[in-house]
Amino acid sequence: MQVHFIDVGQGDCIYIAAGTENMLIDCGEADESVRAVGYLRDMGVKRLDYVVGTHPHSDHMGGMDNIINAFEIGEFIIPHLDDEDIPTTSYFLRFLDAAEKHGVKLTEAVTGSEFTVGDAHCEIIAPNSDKYEDINNYSVGIVMRHGSRSFIFTGDAEGVAEREMIDGGRLGRVNVYKVGHHGSSSSSTAAFLGVIRPEVAVISCGAGNPYGHPTDAVIKRLSAYTDNIYRTDLCGNIVITSDGSSLRVSAERSSR
Repeated sequence: MQVHFIDVGQGDCIYIAAGTENMLIDCGEADESVRAVGYLRDMGVKRLDYVVGTHPHSDHMGGMDNIINAFEIGEFIIPHLDDEDIPTTSYFLRFLDAAEKHGVKLTEAVTGSEFTVGDAHCEIIAPNSDKYEDINNYSVGIVMRHGSRSFIFTGDAEGVAEREMIDGGRLGRVNVYKVGHHGSSSSSTAAFLGVIRPEVAVISCGAGNPYGHPTDAVIKRLSAYTDNIYRTDLCGNIVITSDGSSLRVSAERSSR
């Protein structure tokens, strides 16, 4: 199994290939999603068995219409949103139009539900509430296990949602953590990291971004558990390969 953290600047885009099946989690902004489409085509991808839009912010779902137009889609998973939180932005309307045009069924994430991607087992662990003040906390959270190796993806979930994940009892130690919210100090709380205790951390963020991501506070909190911290702004595309018992990390650029 391979997990590709595709460099899409200040956004998230993760491609997972496990056996004969695959999954895409987010795609970045509309202009950056073109890079993602090219990356996937270079790998020979024609169909995506699962696509997850963690939450409707443009740095995660801004180019989903491009993804739907470029590939055959199996199942598309999105969070349930309170009616007043459903976006009316142009990128989200383009996404809905593309899904309707291509007959892509949108499935609302159900916490506790499980599915497989090839020989990888996935469990949805968030969101855990019906209404949030911040859309980031609607983020679909997934724990994926491949043999004895485990990964966690939490979108932009912040402290509120991380606490709910802890309280939900579905968390434990993981090998790889896709760092929440690009390394923002509002995520990767001490309590959350104390439960997952990652061996490898990957941060998706843009070079010179105006938000100061990743923050020094998060790097310090992560460093209490691992020195293996990789960043797309420094490393470019990052690929983690699992054989079910060990992991190998490779990066486009060597600098961490």
